[in-house]
Amino acid sequence: MLKMVTRSELTCTQPAVSDNQERRETILNIIEEVRRDGDAALFRMTEKFDKVKLAQLLVQDEEIAEAYGSIDPEVLEAVRDAIRNIRDYHQRQVRQSWLTTQESGTILGQLVLPLDRVGLYVPGGTAAYPTSVLMNAIPALVAGVKEIAMTTPPGKDGRLNPAVLVAAAELGIREIYKVGGAQAIAALAYGTETIRKVDKITGPGNAFVATAKREVFGQVAIDMIAGPSEVVILADGTANAAYIAADLLAQAEHDPLAFVILVTTSRELAEEVQKQVEQQLEGLDRRGIASQALENFGAICVAADLDEAIDIVNEMATEHLEIQIQDPFAHLGKIRHAGAIFIGDDSPVAIGDYFVGTNHVLPTGRTARFSSGLSVDDFVKKTSVACYSRRDMLENGRKIAALARYEGLQAHARSVELRLESEREPLE
Repeated sequence: MLKMVTRSELTCTQPAVSDNQERRETILNIIEEVRRDGDAALFRMTEKFDKVKLAQLLVQDEEIAEAYGSIDPEVLEAVRDAIRNIRDYHQRQVRQSWLTTQESGTILGQLVLPLDRVGLYVPGGTAAYPTSVLMNAIPALVAGVKEIAMTTPPGKDGRLNPAVLVAAAELGIREIYKVGGAQAIAALAYGTETIRKVDKITGPGNAFVATAKREVFGQVAIDMIAGPSEVVILADGTANAAYIAADLLAQAEHDPLAFVILVTTSRELAEEVQKQVEQQLEGLDRRGIASQALENFGAICVAADLDEAIDIVNEMATEHLEIQIQDPFAHLGKIRHAGAIFIGDDSPVAIGDYFVGTNHVLPTGRTARFSSGLSVDDFVKKTSVACYSRRDMLENGRKIAALARYEGLQAHARSVELRLESEREPLE
């Protein structure tokens, strides 16, 4: 089922990102309806798409209390431990504002300021993703964002998943709305009577949510347009075939479009992984989905040596990269493009998805060539600060004016030249 391919064939394996015009037109209509009708549109669409008639959008305190009463204690403990790990990791990313004074008296610097208000989209309905709450909200909180509005679609009973509610409550998020889909994105971007608009929207969703995020970009910022899940495993003959097969299947069960690749220097390992995948596939609840992913976008590439294998990995620029080779840290510096890297036998992607602290919101579709996973940096903005000294103005003003005049901006040049004509002297 996992086919052997050459290096040239492998570059054609990744799923293409489709631009569905019909879907885009549907989304544009939804956005316009929400902008026009506000809350009324949200109630109407929730009844149409989620098959539930709501009395109110905002989650009440009693619902959160009920969630705590129904959640498995082991899950609650895991959520709290994950929060500690994720917060600790992201606190190390914090950047500080800075100022520096030069001998001439000029002061330069940068203010690093948190965004005022962020919208978090969490998939819902029949599925439950409490870790989406943690991965999106914690970097924002660490950055200093004061207001977080969370939207997630309700189930047919009008309730939200208890673990999702508890995860939000553990982080102090109380502004939670029962609305999903493209209409939730529109509400966060433009605002309604109940939901105030935000400055940035983050969080995963289906194709309709992704398209809506693309369409509102510019009105608000967004994190990224995420595609199907991906993993590339770099392995040599020392790797454990059973572990590799399990990790490939872990991504394959996400989606029929999931991208699962083994790049190895060992043909013997490649053949054993093929056998292991077939054996382990039999016991999976999501066998049908995993089988489709393996058939469509699963492959094994046997490289001539480790250098070629690393070149292939860099070409893939995958969301998740696992490295299972001898002496991995000797080769880590050669990896140029990956959303997240997991090293060693006991570091499957699942540790990053749920618990270890790294963020699982990662670039897909080879965008790791130029973008990064979600971090504290995504929730701050940077403002330059300059206080030019009189001495530097007298010394460099004519150069500045010359550049302005060269670009045809006379008023720019004149704004500098007026200061040169002033009789003020530089401070000693």
